[in-house]
Amino acid sequence: MKIPFSLPVIDDEVIAEMHDTLTHTGWLTTGPKARALEDEIRQFTGGEAVLCVNSWTSGAMLMLRWLGVGPGDEVIIPAYTYSATALCAMNMGAKVVMVDVKDDFTIDPDKIKA
Repeated sequence: MKIPFSLPVIDDEVIAEMHDTLTHTGWLTTGPKARALEDEIRQFTGGEAVLCVNSWTSGAMLMLRWLGVGPGDEVIIPAYTYSATALCAMNMGAKVVMVDVKDDFTIDPDKIKA
């Protein structure tokens, strides 16, 4: 099976929003719009704390640390994934266990049991 690499979607709407943000706030990542998004997520979820980070990788590292993942733990990840998925767990000292995916690219639960 040949699966093409998928590019991010950066359309005119995204470009306009980035331009507006840079023009009016001077911030690209951590700034008033990031704080507004955190507030919106906090209200939507009823959570006490929300922290937006710069990437999925940073978020995964924070979550693994929060969960206490470390040496001696195993982290199951899909075999079809980006390298950062494995590297996040490895950086915590955990053992990475790759599991085959189904046709819809989700982990096959039957393979986890094996």
